[in-house]
Amino acid sequence: MRIDNFFAELKRRNVYKVAVAYIVGGWALAQGLAQVLPVFSVPTWVIQLLVLLIVMGLPIALGLAWAFELTPQGIKRTETADAMPEATRRKKYVWIYVVVIGGLLSIGLFFLGRYSAAPTKYAAVDTSVKSIAVLPFENLSDDKQNTYFADGVQDQILTNLAKVSDLRVISHTTVRQYKSGEPRNLREIGKQLGVTHILEGSV
Repeated sequence: MRIDNFFAELKRRNVYKVAVAYIVGGWALAQGLAQVLPVFSVPTWVIQLLVLLIVMGLPIALGLAWAFELTPQGIKRTETADAMPEATRRKKYVWIYVVVIGGLLSIGLFFLGRYSAAPTKYAAVDTSVKSIAVLPFENLSDDKQNTYFADGVQDQILTNLAKVSDLRVISHTTVRQYKSGEPRNLREIGKQLGVTHILEGSV
């Protein structure tokens, strides 16, 4: 197959349209995941994995667009759909709606995440709920192996505190951002995490 015939075949089989629709729809879905999942304390690696799966699905979608076609009688192989009368073929305008809706959704989620999170810099602290955050323990020695020991102590404390039924414990993933040798403003950290108690320690 000549290269110009190949690109013409891609156009005839609507591979270009599916690619555009998938990229716009996938981008909107990724934006939605990035905005919604952190609210439920979903780890960052889970969000990254879902975005990676969306990216990996693009070649699969293009392959399906090449091999199959949507007709009034359902999904048919492209060869079968080509043999059908022209009058029985469905107009392929679905991809346009997908692009428009995906684009509007993506823009809406972008502005929602940009402007809705800005005014609320700190989480509201509900003093009626018992809550605690265990910050990463600092390693004050020159032995780097003590860093692993400090992390283990923090994890053990978090595990024990999580067994208390009426105590809300901030996850290890959330407090990991405060792992540094710089001085900590505990009052500010408490407002950011929305907790009434903070535990810190050193090795």
